[in-house]
Amino acid sequence: MDDEIPNRVYGDPLARWFVTEAYRIADTGQLIAAAGEQLVAAGIPLFRLAYFQLTLHPEFAGKAYTWRRGHGVEVGEAAHGLMERSEYLDNPLPPVFEQRRTVRVRLEKSEPQAPLLKQLKSQGATDYVALPLLFTTGHVDALSVVSDRPGGFSAADLDRMFQLQFAFTRIVETHALRDIAVNLLDAYVGRAAGQRILAGEVKRGDGQTIEAVLWYCDLRGFTRASDRLPRDAIIGLLNDYFSIMGGAVTGAGGEILKFMGDGMLAMLPIASPAERAATAVRAIEAAVGAYRMIAALNLMRATVDEPAVRFGLALHVGEVMFGNIGASARLDFTVIGPAVNHAARLEKLCGQLDRPIVVSQALAALLPERDVVLLGRHLLKDIDEPQPVYSLSNVSAG
Repeated sequence: MDDEIPNRVYGDPLARWFVTEAYRIADTGQLIAAAGEQLVAAGIPLFRLAYFQLTLHPEFAGKAYTWRRGHGVEVGEAAHGLMERSEYLDNPLPPVFEQRRTVRVRLEKSEPQAPLLKQLKSQGATDYVALPLLFTTGHVDALSVVSDRPGGFSAADLDRMFQLQFAFTRIVETHALRDIAVNLLDAYVGRAAGQRILAGEVKRGDGQTIEAVLWYCDLRGFTRASDRLPRDAIIGLLNDYFSIMGGAVTGAGGEILKFMGDGMLAMLPIASPAERAATAVRAIEAAVGAYRMIAALNLMRATVDEPAVRFGLALHVGEVMFGNIGASARLDFTVIGPAVNHAARLEKLCGQLDRPIVVSQALAALLPERDVVLLGRHLLKDIDEPQPVYSLSNVSAG
């Protein structure tokens, strides 16, 4: 008797799969691939299935997941501004997104002008249907199905797919909301912090003590430049500088923690005591890479009479508390502790010593002797004894 209820309710095996198995697939690309295979196995003459997801991400406006029979899934990103360009406007999707209309083009019986439809017809497609996926939030994504069977989709084929449209929409809505949450957390608090927030570390005071290489940098002469340069020039300078510094950190496996005006605090977590030296070397290589990229950037800026980017960067290693700090209704997931303060105070010496990069004794002890140069002992604010300060042997003064 237990088996008779689902058989009676979900007599169509395709419908049963959508409301039972499809929900277990967490990866969107895998979901689209599985859906395409299931539709074909159920007798739908499907040649191509594409899901168009609009999202919130600083680097792209959305993604396209395109499955073709026998070829698997391809994932592409749509750049910001795409929906104002001809490659979007001259294709069938604008009425779907903007008017929430279903669009059908019988390619077998027409000579389409849209570039996408021309391409599909040249590949043997006979029927194209695009339909809106209406989320509970009012957001709209889109789905298209393409057949290559003579005569295209039958009325029964379309009826089956339209009935499944609502189940599919609910599934991809959960994927889209999850992706937006991950994208925004990655962009605004960093990948590691975002993962921990999504895992439930949201209470003020939640956190853990970790060891990390601290990266603290800011622009030199920024106050004078901001008084003198137009707003757009300042924004361009900051974006160029942060792109290089941030890219160096994340490329080395680090985490950007926060931007503070023209400053940036970041870290490279140390996974275990055995990884201390390797993490320190990675941090130094990233710093040298950033120094060289900014030197190249300054050559380009000089050709258009823009001021050079000058920076100070301090590197230190120590234990920090990584977690939630702030007011009860407004938290910051960041690091605190004496090691952070030490790095910030160390960075102030860059200008005094005319060095773009300075390194603490704790970090220098983890590096080969040939890579560092002692600059003497120097006072740091609120630290009684002068501290040994080092520069990098392959980074010049200035």
